[in-house]
Amino acid sequence: MPGTVISAPEVTHVSKHGFWLLLADEEVLLPFEQFPWFRRATIDQISHVEWPTPEHLYWPELDIDLSLASIRQPDTFPLVAKSGG
Repeated sequence: MPGTVISAPEVTHVSKHGFWLLLADEEVLLPFEQFPWFRRATIDQISHVEWPTPEHLYWPELDIDLSLASIRQPDTFPLVAKSGG
């Protein structure tokens, strides 16, 4: 099993276009256009993110699981589910 992640992910900025997430020494953007599940989420729901493995993030209040690969290279994951709203 890969090493344990010791840094907690941190939401550093939220705008009408998406949000930035700091993961140790890397900051990634999750645009709502590509990640529509977050569009109607509250700041508290977006900010409550867990990092159970080095390549996996989980938002328990939203029941959203994402691989970091899908965030870093969203074009290689072209299928986007429709949001509920």
